Amino acid sequence: MQARFLLASVAALSLAACSQGEEAPTALAQNIAVTGVTPADPLPESDRVLLWGDTHVHSRNSVDAFATGLASADIDSAYRFARGIPVVFPKTGQRVQIDRPLDFLVMSDHAENLGISPRIEAGDPRVVDTVLGSRFARILAEQGGAAFSTAMMGFDQAEADRAAYFSEFLTDENRQVSWDAQVAAAERHNFPGTFTAIIGWEWSSTPNTRNLHRIVMTDVDGDVARQFLPFSYYQSDRPEDLWSFFEQTRARTGADFVAMPHNSNLSDGLMFGLEDSDGNPFTAAYAERRSMWEPVVEVSQYKGTSETHPVFSTTDEFANFELRNMLLSGQPTEASQGSYVRGAYLRGLAEAARIGRNPFQFGMIAASDSHTGFASVEEDSFLGKMAEDFRPAERVGPDALAGIFPNVQMSAGGLAGVWADRNDRQSIFAAFRRKEVYGTTGPRMRVRVFAGYGFEAADAARADFADRGYRMGVPMGGTLARSDGRAPRLMIQAAMDPEGANLDRVQVVKGWLAADGTLHEKVFNVAWSGNRRMRADGSLPAVGNTVDLATARYTKTIGKAELATVWTDTDFDPAERAFYYVRVLQIPTPRQHVFDALAMGIDLATIDIPPTIQERAWSSPVWYMP
Repeated sequence: MQARFLLASVAALSLAACSQGEEAPTALAQNIAVTGVTPADPLPESDRVLLWGDTHVHSRNSVDAFATGLASADIDSAYRFARGIPVVFPKTGQRVQIDRPLDFLVMSDHAENLGISPRIEAGDPRVVDTVLGSRFARILAEQGGAAFSTAMMGFDQAEADRAAYFSEFLTDENRQVSWDAQVAAAERHNFPGTFTAIIGWEWSSTPNTRNLHRIVMTDVDGDVARQFLPFSYYQSDRPEDLWSFFEQTRARTGADFVAMPHNSNLSDGLMFGLEDSDGNPFTAAYAERRSMWEPVVEVSQYKGTSETHPVFSTTDEFANFELRNMLLSGQPTEASQGSYVRGAYLRGLAEAARIGRNPFQFGMIAASDSHTGFASVEEDSFLGKMAEDFRPAERVGPDALAGIFPNVQMSAGGLAGVWADRNDRQSIFAAFRRKEVYGTTGPRMRVRVFAGYGFEAADAARADFADRGYRMGVPMGGTLARSDGRAPRLMIQAAMDPEGANLDRVQVVKGWLAADGTLHEKVFNVAWSGNRRMRADGSLPAVGNTVDLATARYTKTIGKAELATVWTDTDFDPAERAFYYVRVLQIPTPRQHVFDALAMGIDLATIDIPPTIQERAWSSPVWYMP
């Protein structure tokens, strides 16, 4: 199967390229190398397929999702929803169905107390016939799910409780029962070629309420997965110990793992800090190890976008997007470069120059972090992060429920786009390893990027776009070797979600390390819709806004269905380390809270949240290493 774009004419694309002042090269690319475990070349006589999935969904097997009692779905309902099957939303009893089935799903229930809550509710004697189990069962029966979950997650406040917790309640035998059930659900819903259920969990380290969580996924089937238990922060809150678990488990069972940091925006700068857990500066060995086990990060989800912050990206007009700078304690954080992906990319260039290895050479995806059980990414049918405030009156207005993560502040999304050889566990895992993946805030925009030295302007419209990209360059996630003085060229195609909004523009985000040791970033508008003309400073007039806030509707009278170009870095210095990633923006559309407010007759002006949103996609970067 070959992936194809319906593209504008070669002449139009060439005109767009000329508007950037570039000249078409004639030489073929040379000296191009790809890093990573998996070769970049696709299967012979075929092209990779684009698969859509969510790597971060919680069922009521997670203790925090269970806090809403019977409101969140069980794991089978979560899988069935992702597969496109109608299911019942426990919160309301209504039938819900995803607009389009996903291709894959990672059920990432928290490793801590995995599956224990429903077993207590069901009266499983293996957990309730213990001192702590009977205490938790009594709290659940008398005070409800919220108090129960608070008690479960706060057990370690007393050392005596902590010791009892592991010796008689959360034993390996009890953990195995819960893990086996989790694995069995993935096996039941795994249909290679149609839908892939990838086995995984969430490691939920939160030292001093600073988010250091990782989503873990593995490439193995159930027989191998049952040979280990998911590593939790109860065992260690240090990422280095998580990696040690991966190394030891792979040596023992052959299982491979990928860990994906998420919500670095809530880490208070720790996620991408420049010291290990012992406070030591990074070494080449540390950077190599981190890159091995964390090849991809989650850039956006319900709890906010972690791409960048206006404090750091002062010339990026789209940096202030769905930011949520609150810790679990409810206190505002200071913007820290170590909390954002672009800041990490910049720091990685400097570290690579210092120690010879980049610790932050990771790709990007997006996910939902749904705790309802449902991968809900559409703004007009958002099922919420937590089921407790799903109903409109619970989200907005005088009776809105208070909480750490109120649904009114959440933005529906996102999804991971994966260029894989096939729809199965091994192929999807391999795509994550080589970082040929990207993230969106929910819409299924089709984005493809190749970097090389010999692409020509007309290549963006070629029917064999991907074949040429693989032969003459590297895909997103790859690394370009020394250029012999030639500037990198990015061959880019972007197409709208067939059921979504038109595209506003395509941008290239570049970061580089100058000869004097300073770090720089710049955003380039490289392709756009309409007859707008680029200003002298490289900016563009806004695309416009067709959203009718009285009806929560918009029109497609602005924007474009497809945008494609070949862009050349005319500021390129072959001696400077650099990265490039592509950002694609849609035209403005209504944000999810607008639908609730209109339905309830609430004045949007009373809600301090922008009523429209420009949904977007981020490609994994390509790195240039001199």
